[in-house]
Amino acid sequence: MAIKILLLIVFFAVMIGVGFYSRKSATNVNDFVLGGRGVGPWLTAFAFGTSYFSSVVFVGYAGQFGWKYGLASTWIGLGNAFIGSLLAWLVLGRRTRIMTQKLDAKTMPEFFGKRYDSKALRITGSAIAFVFLVPYTASIYNGLSRLFGMAFDIDYKVCIIVMALLTAVYVIAGGYMATALNDFIQGIIMLIGICAVIGAVLSGQGGFLNALKELSLISADDVAVPALQGGQGLFASFFGPDPVNLLGVVILTSLGTWGLPQMVHKFYAIKDEKAVKTGTVVSTFFAIVISGGCYFLGGFGRLFDSPAIYNDEGGVIYDTIVPQMLSTLPDILIGIVIVLVLSASMSTLSSLVLTSSSTLTLDFLKESVVKDMDDKTQLIVMRVLVAGFIILSVVLALNPPTFIAQLMGISWGALAGAFLAPFMYGLYSKNITKAAVWASYIVGVGITVSNLFLKFIASPINAGAITMLVGLIIVPVVSLITPKMKKEYVDDIFECYDETVVVHKTKSLEE
Repeated sequence: MAIKILLLIVFFAVMIGVGFYSRKSATNVNDFVLGGRGVGPWLTAFAFGTSYFSSVVFVGYAGQFGWKYGLASTWIGLGNAFIGSLLAWLVLGRRTRIMTQKLDAKTMPEFFGKRYDSKALRITGSAIAFVFLVPYTASIYNGLSRLFGMAFDIDYKVCIIVMALLTAVYVIAGGYMATALNDFIQGIIMLIGICAVIGAVLSGQGGFLNALKELSLISADDVAVPALQGGQGLFASFFGPDPVNLLGVVILTSLGTWGLPQMVHKFYAIKDEKAVKTGTVVSTFFAIVISGGCYFLGGFGRLFDSPAIYNDEGGVIYDTIVPQMLSTLPDILIGIVIVLVLSASMSTLSSLVLTSSSTLTLDFLKESVVKDMDDKTQLIVMRVLVAGFIILSVVLALNPPTFIAQLMGISWGALAGAFLAPFMYGLYSKNITKAAVWASYIVGVGITVSNLFLKFIASPINAGAITMLVGLIIVPVVSLITPKMKKEYVDDIFECYDETVVVHKTKSLEE
């Protein structure tokens, strides 16, 4: 217990210290929200990776999907790495940085407002972002508190409140730069921690080969696909017992990052070309290790079957599977796990609260309520709203409505369903119309919210994946049949891609 507490004290001291150290880098709105668009390659890459993966992945998703799909759930981690990280950087990274600087856009709703010349799109986008970031935040608290309960036997509510207070301190003090610096530190902890945990868990099962053998002996009696029910060895197979639903999870958790405000926001703050190239490689490697490692570990969840993971009706409580797997580890490793998941969670939480507070201030209050708000007042309001957003998410987290994975599915489905298509197409095509953006907003929020009540798509995960794919189809279709934007306005925006720049021979071989 002393070791675990000591590790936590050191971790908290470093996080808060970085927050106060970064105060000098958060003296105006641009610095507070974007770090002055001067964040280097390694900080940008780690900020992207650590914002991507939190306790939701380590506890909620790894537990639930490892149980359902076995070792095939590792495909989710690989999808996160190559679609959610590598392709996201290649397709969105450079163009996002160039166009958002041209538009002087600091948030995703502000991008929509200026790219499509619509104040209403900006305000509506800010409302969508704020509302649907709250359940995602609550899911992070939920996952972390379960691990704290296992390690320290501390009340769930105490865990949530302490974590919220610590995050608030360093985000309010240092803004984006404090978040980026802490993300780098937290990312290093995550890389070391996940490797140590996987090694220890498999060692406790007699090594990898023995664990694989034991997993292959488990019969797939409770899988959703009738044709595969009762099959043996499916949990250790290449595609697992339910490949179709597995694909839905890969799409939601991988493609979803392309439309999440807190993820795309990292591209706004890129410093230079080197940051793009290094960020692409480092964030992909980070995702392979962290996400691939989490789902690989979760794939062995059925080897830890015990009464502790079932409710009174005999149903599996998925959020308890990973804590059950870790409960047998030595104290020093449990301490490392706590710091690992705390790192992942606080980095994601800080990114969420910064995104939500800046969006609400710049895109809603300044645009529709206090239009003459000066820079200093905006900074004060954002810091107040950071605290307000954290309080709101804590209230929801104290009485969470469903499993972690479902909370995240709802949030990602609505946000990515509404934002992904108009954002990506808006970076590449001059033909996307305002009506198409409105259609994407309606589809993203409409399908997600209606499915909560009508449940016409059984899984919120699949609902989120379908919502994103529908948005990618509906935006170009609506753009074909609705009035185009003024050619002069759009041409002026896209001129940013045609500017000539001079570089050294070390950067380019062009004459």
